[in-house]
Amino acid sequence: MTGWLAVLAAGLFEIAWAFGLKYSDGLTRFWPTVATALAILASFSLMSFALRSLPFGTAYAIWTGIGAAGSIVVGMVIFSEPTDPVRIICLTLIVAGMVGLKLTSPV
Repeated sequence: MTGWLAVLAAGLFEIAWAFGLKYSDGLTRFWPTVATALAILASFSLMSFALRSLPFGTAYAIWTGIGAAGSIVVGMVIFSEPTDPVRIICLTLIVAGMVGLKLTSPV
């Protein structure tokens, strides 16, 4: 697995654990809490692997960007959070920033 694929997978697990936190009800529900903990472990493990070969700042920004943007989309789709134009523009800026960082990365 390449470093960038590990960052992508780690970012997807970021979305999963944020989603799990919502369903864990303050970490009081057993199975959602277990799933959240496993997603956190997977996310951190994959990111640790990725940082062996990627620049720290770029990889970290993309990792958190995937988690942030993905969580916004999950909130809009699953939890019916607002999809007003300002939120969409801000989401687009996050994605544009991640793409820009990746394109200018030396690796």
